[in-house]
Amino acid sequence: MHRGRRDSVAFTVVVGILVLLGGLAMALVIGLSGAPGSLAVAALLAAVPVGPLVGCFMWLDRYEPEPRNLLAAGLLWGAFVATAAALVFQGIGLAGGASERDTLSVVAPLTEEATKGAFLLLLLWWRRHELDGVLDGIVYAGMVGIGFAFTENILYLAAAYDGTDGLGPGGTEALTGTFIVRCLISPFAHPLFTAFTGIGVGLAIASRRTVVRVLAPVAGFLVAAFLHGLWNASTLSGTGHFFLVYGTLMLPALVAVAAFAIYRRRSERPLLAAALQDAADRGLLPATDIPWLVDLRARRHARRWARAHGGTPAERGMREYQAAAIELGYLHHRYLRGTAPDDFSVRGQEFVEQLRRIRPYISFPGQVVPTR
Repeated sequence: MHRGRRDSVAFTVVVGILVLLGGLAMALVIGLSGAPGSLAVAALLAAVPVGPLVGCFMWLDRYEPEPRNLLAAGLLWGAFVATAAALVFQGIGLAGGASERDTLSVVAPLTEEATKGAFLLLLLWWRRHELDGVLDGIVYAGMVGIGFAFTENILYLAAAYDGTDGLGPGGTEALTGTFIVRCLISPFAHPLFTAFTGIGVGLAIASRRTVVRVLAPVAGFLVAAFLHGLWNASTLSGTGHFFLVYGTLMLPALVAVAAFAIYRRRSERPLLAAALQDAADRGLLPATDIPWLVDLRARRHARRWARAHGGTPAERGMREYQAAAIELGYLHHRYLRGTAPDDFSVRGQEFVEQLRRIRPYISFPGQVVPTR
C-alpha cells in the first residue's frame, strides 16, 4: 500500500497547488471584471443552481459514496484550475490569430473540456482505485462541471450587469436575462458536456481491452468538445437557433445521460449483491450480512437500529462496517471481471481485516430486510 499512499499524497499536493494558483488567478480576473457590488450579486446568483446540481450527483453516488474531499477537489478544480487554464489557452488562441467566432465555437470547447477532463485523468493516474466504473466517472465529471459553471457564470452575470458583454447597456434587465438563460434554463450544460469524458474514463476502468482503455477517454472528450462547440455556436446565430439546438440536441442529450446514469445506479444493487455473495462464499464476510449492505433502505434501518441500541459509537461502527463491505464488494467485482487494480489483494485484505475487527461489536436488527 506504500505506493498507493505515495500516489495519494502526490495527487493531493499537485491538485492543492494548482487549485491555489488557479484560485489566485481567477480572483484577479473576477476582481478586474466589475465593481464589487455587481460581483457580489453575480456570485449569489451563480450559486443558485449549485446546490440542486450537487444534490443530483450526490444522489447518483449513494451506493458507494465517493470521498467527500475528492468531490470537493473536483468542484474546486472546475471553479479555479479549469477556468484559469482555459482562459490562458483561449488568450493564446486569440493572440495566434483565431477570430472571436472560432474561439467561441472551437477553441473554447476544446480547451475547457480538456482542462476540466484533466482532473479525471489525474484521478485515473494517481487515484485509480477510487474509480469503479462509469457512474463514478459521471459523478466526478459532474462536480468539475458544476465548479466550472459557477465561476464562469459569475463572469457572465457581472459582465451583463455592467454592460461589458457587448450585448447592451447592462443593468438589472440584462442581468435577469443572463441569469434565466445560464442559471435556470441551462445550468446543466457544463456538467453534461464533461459527463461524456467521465463516461469514457469509466468505460476505460471497467474494460479488460487495452484499446478501450486508451480510446474510451479520448472518445468521451471528443464528444464533450463537439457538443460544447455546437452549444456555443448556437449562441452566435440568434435566439431562434439557440432554442432549436436546446430543444433538439441539449435536452435529448441531457435526458439520455440522465437515463443512462439512473440505469447504472439501479444496476449497482445486483452488481454489489453478486460480488459480495461470491466474497461470502470465499469466507470473507458472513452471507447473512449482505441484505443489510446492498439495500439503501436496509442500510439506513441498520444504522438507526444500531444508534437506538448502542448510541453514537454503535452507529459509527455500523457505518464503518457497511462502508468497508461496500468497498470490498466493488473491489471484488473488479477482480471477478479481470479489471482489478494491481494492489487489489493488499487493499482487499485490509477491507477484510477491517470487517473482522468491527463485526464482533455490531449486530443487525434481524435477517428480514425492511420492505420497500
